[in-house]
Amino acid sequence: MTLSTAESCTGGRIAAAITARSGASRYFRGSLVAYQNDVKEQFLGVTPQMISTYGVVSRQVAEQMVRGACALFHTDYALASTGYAEAWEGHPVEIWIAWGSATDVHSLCLRHDLGRVANVEEATRRVLSEFDSYLRNLTEKPINNKDEGCV
Repeated sequence: MTLSTAESCTGGRIAAAITARSGASRYFRGSLVAYQNDVKEQFLGVTPQMISTYGVVSRQVAEQMVRGACALFHTDYALASTGYAEAWEGHPVEIWIAWGSATDVHSLCLRHDLGRVANVEEATRRVLSEFDSYLRNLTEKPINNKDEGCV
């Protein structure tokens, strides 16, 4: 199994948490911090139409970031984040995290305002936890949380 990350609002913290563990080089191939829209478009396959239709902070963009990271890094699985880690220009805190493979992507929205640093830490912790659960359940039953929305 190989793993990669595509991060926006978490700024590389997911990759840092993965590589902090001994042995990560056996499965972790790399990460892209795609903070700007044009980077998401150029490297991850997020289209301008997707951004204009759904917004850069959306389920659709987060899930495409997973698919794009799997393709970019040639990995079996990827984790992604996009969002507003703090209220900004009229936007409330909203972070979309996503995980899965190129053909089986899941996502979740976080809206707890714990402060910028804590919001990023929580998104990092949560995507790693969700991915761990996803892997554990692969052999048991498929996960379908498409309708969970924001928590």
